[in-house]
Amino acid sequence: MDLSVIIVNWNTKKLLEDCLSSVYKYTKVKDPSRVKLGQDDSGGEKGISFEVIVVDNGSKDGSGEMVKKKFPQVKLIPNKDNLGFTRANNQGIKVAKRKYILLLNSDTYLIENSFKKLLEKAKSLPNLGALGPQLLNENRSIQQSVGFFPHLPQVFWWMSAIDDLPAGEVLKPYHVDHDSFYSKDQEVDWVTAAAILVPRHVIRKIGGLDENIFMYGEEVDWCYRIKRANFKVFYSPATKIVHIGRGSTGQVSKNAILGEYKGIKYFYAKHKSGLSLQLLRLLLKIGALARIVAFGVLGRKEIAKFYVEAFRVA
Repeated sequence: MDLSVIIVNWNTKKLLEDCLSSVYKYTKVKDPSRVKLGQDDSGGEKGISFEVIVVDNGSKDGSGEMVKKKFPQVKLIPNKDNLGFTRANNQGIKVAKRKYILLLNSDTYLIENSFKKLLEKAKSLPNLGALGPQLLNENRSIQQSVGFFPHLPQVFWWMSAIDDLPAGEVLKPYHVDHDSFYSKDQEVDWVTAAAILVPRHVIRKIGGLDENIFMYGEEVDWCYRIKRANFKVFYSPATKIVHIGRGSTGQVSKNAILGEYKGIKYFYAKHKSGLSLQLLRLLLKIGALARIVAFGVLGRKEIAKFYVEAFRVA
């Protein structure tokens, strides 16, 4: 079993340090002395063989220097500018040498030997195209991390909030937000790129992330292409990883809201018909209007303003 872990960083020095510290704390290798010497992390019977690649997107907070000093075994790719999440991950994929590729956000950290468990699960799944672990919030509650493709019915359930009702997971919603769904292995349409494992041979066949997407929605497009190539996408609670969330993007979520609207529009422009795109835009505008009213009534005017911009973007 062997693994390339790719972490894209942009001004998250402390989070990145915590992430890397947890990786080397919980991931068992055959000869830890080799890791300390900055040599290849070769695994044995009780450990795994893995490499860590950090792509730094022009950080100004000393992230690169921290990696060089504290984690000399990490392969560091320094960019002068912020090239975006997709392009930076593709840089890492191009230099990765192992059988499985794991994209891991810098604002995650391990609480157990997750890499070994992920690889063991991956070997047991038929026709694997992508695998996502269970993600937890810092308070250890389950974090929404998977879903189904945003076909027009799914977008309607999402915009109308019908998929938030009890047992809403039976509708196969765009975002699965029901804790009960996350209790067992599931075949899904997409898993978040905060932690996604993809076999190298799958990437060779379908390509890397779409670099036209700067950030938000890239995993949906990638998983769509994976499934169109007749591979399967799975979620598994076999291991748990903590994802702090918004480590680089800051507290909400204007960027997240607008990014998601733009991302789904791009998905439709790329993969759907022109009529479907127009119907999507109508649903997004209706959903944005409903949220403007709802958040306005609740006195959350700042978020309401975000949806005013989302309405314009839709």
